Amino acid sequence: MPTFAAPDGTTLAYRVLGGDGPPLVCLPGGPMRDSVYLGELGGLSAHRQLIMLDLRGTGRSEVPADAGSYRCDRQVDDVEALRTHLGLDRMDLLAHSAGANLAALYAGRHPERVGKLVLLTPSVMGVGITIAGEDRLDTARLRRGEPWYAEAYAALEAVVAGRGTAGSWQAIAPFLHGRWDDAARAYDAADEAQKNAGATAAYAGEGAFDPDATRRALAGFDAPVLVLAGEFDVSLPRPAAVEYAGLFPHARLVVQPGAGHAPWLDDPERFTGATAAFLATAGVPNPA
Repeated sequence: MPTFAAPDGTTLAYRVLGGDGPPLVCLPGGPMRDSVYLGELGGLSAHRQLIMLDLRGTGRSEVPADAGSYRCDRQVDDVEALRTHLGLDRMDLLAHSAGANLAALYAGRHPERVGKLVLLTPSVMGVGITIAGEDRLDTARLRRGEPWYAEAYAALEAVVAGRGTAGSWQAIAPFLHGRWDDAARAYDAADEAQKNAGATAAYAGEGAFDPDATRRALAGFDAPVLVLAGEFDVSLPRPAAVEYAGLFPHARLVVQPGAGHAPWLDDPERFTGATAAFLATAGVPNPA
């Protein structure tokens, strides 16, 4: 895997997938999960050259000397160092889940360096959106016909009410997938091994986020943005996705039918079609 040096000297690694099309820098979620879980994003590598960054202390990237550098806002400099290393004046950026917090901070700090931005089932922590428990339950009720529904729904009610246990969080896993099949189970089972658990809490540590400042910065972000949500994803119900897209002047919201938190797994063709089409569009036109 190719590597580059972060500003503090930590060696960071990335994978390059696909050879055609301009590069698309991809930030993983987790938070702090090895980017390998993204695969080739359902075949998006056939349309773009994917640059899959392993965040510090994950995958093949070096563990930093300062554990405080796992904090999301401090990793913005890592993303900027990758852009410089790649020799890109501007880069298209895709981020999944918790990685969207990092992408939002980067876009707010370096707006002139982003060509297009794709936020894939984004976490809302960095922008301060409050998700109503009833919106999560409404989304879950779309799955009433599933054989696992009753147990999972009862667990979600407990989580929403603040009574969730470790077992409750395990039980609601099917609500994060369009299909609760072997592929979905394998995706979830790999999470623990692929994630730097010690860095997870630090990622969102005290001082990592200033939602008001981030929202003000994103309100002036001129590049095109795609917010792609999953119809069945209880982590980002439709009302929250609508609110997230509304933070940007030039955002398009796509809610993928039948998809959960990893839409490229649930329907690769639909996912790659929507994402590749967005990335192929011209930028925001200049005002007359």
